[in-house]
Amino acid sequence: MSSEVGPQVAGGQRLFVGGEWVEPDGGHYAVVDPATEETVGWAPEASRGQVFAAAAAARDAFGPWSRTPPEERAAILGRAADLIRGRLVSYAELAQAETGATTGTARGMQVGVAAARFRRYATVEPAEWAIAPQVNEAGPFGRAAVMGAIAVRQPVGVVTCITSYNNPWANPAGKIAPALAMGNTVVVKPAPQDPLSVYRMAEALEAAGVPRGVVNVVNGQSVEVGEAAVESPDVDMVSFTGSTAVGQRIAEVCGRGMKRQLMELGGKGAAVVFDDADLASAVSGIGTTFSFYSGQICTAPTRVLAQRGVYDRLVEQLAGYARALKVGDPRSPDTVVGPVISAAHRERVESYVELGRKEGAVVVAGGERPSDGPGFLVAPTVLADCAAEMRVVREEIFGPVVVVVPFDEEEEGIALANDSDYGLIDYVWSGDVARAFRVARLLRAGGVGVNTVGRNMEAPFGGFKRSGVGRDVGSYALHAYSEVQAIVWPG
Repeated sequence: MSSEVGPQVAGGQRLFVGGEWVEPDGGHYAVVDPATEETVGWAPEASRGQVFAAAAAARDAFGPWSRTPPEERAAILGRAADLIRGRLVSYAELAQAETGATTGTARGMQVGVAAARFRRYATVEPAEWAIAPQVNEAGPFGRAAVMGAIAVRQPVGVVTCITSYNNPWANPAGKIAPALAMGNTVVVKPAPQDPLSVYRMAEALEAAGVPRGVVNVVNGQSVEVGEAAVESPDVDMVSFTGSTAVGQRIAEVCGRGMKRQLMELGGKGAAVVFDDADLASAVSGIGTTFSFYSGQICTAPTRVLAQRGVYDRLVEQLAGYARALKVGDPRSPDTVVGPVISAAHRERVESYVELGRKEGAVVVAGGERPSDGPGFLVAPTVLADCAAEMRVVREEIFGPVVVVVPFDEEEEGIALANDSDYGLIDYVWSGDVARAFRVARLLRAGGVGVNTVGRNMEAPFGGFKRSGVGRDVGSYALHAYSEVQAIVWPG
């Protein structure tokens, strides 16, 4: 294992294992800019043994780190936040080169949010740790007794954080920061498409004073890398963001070792739009969100359920909104929709549009490749006259494609919204606020936006059904990365 200081070498990025920058056993592979299709860096390919070494290093570091006073841990996270914020422009340029995100997205929603998340968990309030004391007045076998009891939060241990390609800054930060705040140590396995940003995050954490072994980063294109990060006997918990299929495989492996899981998986968000909705607000919210980051977000309202009285107008206005979006070079200040992550993913998205046509949907906007030049571009696409049984309605496309389904009565709209394997974020638009909240309570989703697509960053985040297991964000992330311990004594 190399002890040479520095994350970069001429041949590419090193792994970060046990506080050292380590040459990967499997060499390097190219990271491609989705906008230019040019190589922008060389990512490391870890071996199974190196992944196990990272987990072992995290295990060795867990004891001292978990006993470090929370205030000291918080101070390190605060310094990391400041370092990331101070390097925002250069970090965002790398994120943009890896992901194809627009400049505003790379700076604000990726690097900016990552800095904010480290700052958030550097300022944990005492009440967020607290659990109400419990008193049991019935002793064993019915004998009168009073037992005092308190419940405290303890760190889980070593956490494997497997992150998604659609946000290589905010997503890892949302896992690493609360895990470290609670006293856990981490092994981070970034998505293979854009891992270089996560190594810059590790570099900032190292500079902020994170002790050796507390944070480890290993990655590779091989499935073996991810499997090792889950299977290692030193790992106590897996936090995963990604597809439902991969999440199911991870859950199987975790089940054998009784490992804790936090899963944020796929989504096919329903947007239920009633006749009395503010149509301009609904169209703007849906249009902005389904096209954001080229549709590569699991919270997008990609299943629009429109009541008959508003259906035709909604389709017309949503199609006009989609056609007006500027598609192209993400570095251009007027670009709204940049490329998807890869050529293979573009082909997947396009295949769904063609499938929709075959199933009987009408393409009212998009549906074509917007440019023959470089970049994996997909036009924002609206498919109308869809039915619940169509695959384009039921399956996650993960691109700038939205389907529109009509309904008549409120009960039908609720049933259509719930007729899905997914349940991450749904949306309701209605001028009758009482009805909107009533419908929201009947939707089987982890979150519901009422007349908005906005997010409250302290609200719990997670899904029902195949959209995931557990909740994070805000105080809920501290709960997710901790175990509850009861301490009892004679009263």
